[in-house]
Amino acid sequence: MSDPAILRRKPTQARARERVERILATATEMIAETGSDAMRMTELAGRAGVPIGSLYQYFPDKPAILRTLALAVMERVREGTAAGLKDVTDRQDALARVDALLKSYYELFRNEPVARDIWSGTQSDKALQELDIEDSRENAKLFFDALKHLVPKRDHPRLEAASFLLMQLSGAAVRLAIAVDPEEGDRLIAEYRGMMRRELESLLDI
Repeated sequence: MSDPAILRRKPTQARARERVERILATATEMIAETGSDAMRMTELAGRAGVPIGSLYQYFPDKPAILRTLALAVMERVREGTAAGLKDVTDRQDALARVDALLKSYYELFRNEPVARDIWSGTQSDKALQELDIEDSRENAKLFFDALKHLVPKRDHPRLEAASFLLMQLSGAAVRLAIAVDPEEGDRLIAEYRGMMRRELESLLDI
């Protein structure tokens, strides 16, 4: 979360780091209450107990705060992906692990209003779109590394490309599912899980 495109100034002292964390925690509370559209920098500074000048020292605008929160969600997902794909044993194990990860990924955004709010705005924020694509690349590398021992080396380029595509499509599918009625969203994700399984079966030659 210290990317210079996100934070205007990197906090180095403990007091400054605590202030940044307080700002982000307060922003999270406000988004959960009324959504990111209603959040105002002046109100955020007041509720966080920091001078408005200090707020702008670290975050040049509201989108920078939202991107920082989005990065935190991405990190959680990446950690979960790494743990969920650790030591995959065989093809059937891979199918079960990937399906479980997709299900938990959807549940994260369905159940957490802040994550859902931030992700719903991805398409309107170019910087967040770029972060999302880079995040898909990072998750795709985890995916590829976990499964490459299950396919012949000659098929590694296809697996690598498919891994990136599947990670990006999974994000798009979840964004669509959380944007519609929950019942319809559940049906969409169930359908996408089946599509992903069939693609993996093809990749793993099951």
